[in-house]
Amino acid sequence: MTDLKVIKTDWEPANRLIVTHISGDLDKEDVIRWEESLQAALDQVEDGGTFRIFVNLHGFTALNFDAHKHFRNIIPLTLAEYGWRVGYVAMFEEEASGLVLSSKRNIRCLAAAHCHQDETKIAKYESLYSSPNERFFTDPEMAEAWIRSIA
Repeated sequence: MTDLKVIKTDWEPANRLIVTHISGDLDKEDVIRWEESLQAALDQVEDGGTFRIFVNLHGFTALNFDAHKHFRNIIPLTLAEYGWRVGYVAMFEEEASGLVLSSKRNIRCLAAAHCHQDETKIAKYESLYSSPNERFFTDPEMAEAWIRSIA
C-alpha cells in the first residue's frame, strides 16, 4: 500500500490533448474526485472541437469493490459521449451492444492511449483491441509519446 495518490486531469489546448492520471491505492471518493477532474478538463474543450486522450492508470489500485465498480465504467461511458468506443468494451457483449455513442456539444475524441501496470491485461488489450487510433501500454512514457505523435 502506498500513500502517494495522483488524481488529476489537464487539458492542453495547443496540443488538443487531455492527459488524465489516477494512481495509488484509492477509495471511491478518490475515484469520484478523478472523474470530476476529467469532466472539468472536457468542459474546457470548445464546442465543436476535437481532442485526443491519454488515460494513465499506471499504479492505480481500487481499495475495495465499491471503488472498482464506480471506476470501471468512467472511461468507456465518458468517451462514448464524445463519439469514441473504447476497444476493450467489445469484451462485454451486453454492455457493448447497449453503449450509445453521442457527440456532446459536438465534440469528438479522435484517439486514445491507455496505460496500466497489468502486463497480462494490457498485452491482451493491445493484441485484440488496438487500432491505428487506440493503443494500450504498460509504460506511461511510451503511451504519452505515442498519443502525442497522433495528428
